[in-house]
Amino acid sequence: MEKLTNVRRLFDSGLVAIIRRPRASQIRQIAEALVQGGVGALEITVDTPRAFDMIRDIKQTYGDRVLVGAGTVLDAETTKTAIESGSDFIFSPILDEATIRLTNRYGKISIPGVMTPSEIVKGYQAGADLLKIFPGRSLGVDYIKELQGPLGHIPMMPTGGVDLSNVEQFIRNGAAAVGVGGSLLNKQAIEEERYEVLTETAQKFAAAIQRARGKE
Repeated sequence: MEKLTNVRRLFDSGLVAIIRRPRASQIRQIAEALVQGGVGALEITVDTPRAFDMIRDIKQTYGDRVLVGAGTVLDAETTKTAIESGSDFIFSPILDEATIRLTNRYGKISIPGVMTPSEIVKGYQAGADLLKIFPGRSLGVDYIKELQGPLGHIPMMPTGGVDLSNVEQFIRNGAAAVGVGGSLLNKQAIEEERYEVLTETAQKFAAAIQRARGKE
């Protein structure tokens, strides 16, 4: 039941922030800025030093206010460590069935990375809850739209290249959610500790998603 609730929360928000290699001293401020801006899920990539400590800390701090997960997960071993650290979801750039199975075993949300129709179907049949369409920029905003005919029953989420200029089109074309990295987490603003910039940008993304869904 908890997993179904979390999946619905992720879909309702439609916005996953991809936080790659943040400084440990800044992760709480970054998280707070994004949550205030309406981000429904925070992904911390496991190539970040002390990533699992950050996941544990953010989850303990925010509880049910936001979903927290691990990104750039490549194998089941890393998946288990991430889940033990409190991850609500596992985000992968690849399709690894062992990772999907383990994520499901622990009742967490599985989001593997796929590119082709065959990979999409294979991932869904293996038990993925949401398919990460990657790289979004290279495949283009119309790729998901073209898949809706034969594969419209499978929830898809573009990642890579999603920004304020195309996020509405991705949603209108059938994306259940989007993963956003650099266009949301402004490096200069973070370096200068102007976290309000992250909040403002997140609010713009959240509003764009709701507009595309006809809810604003």
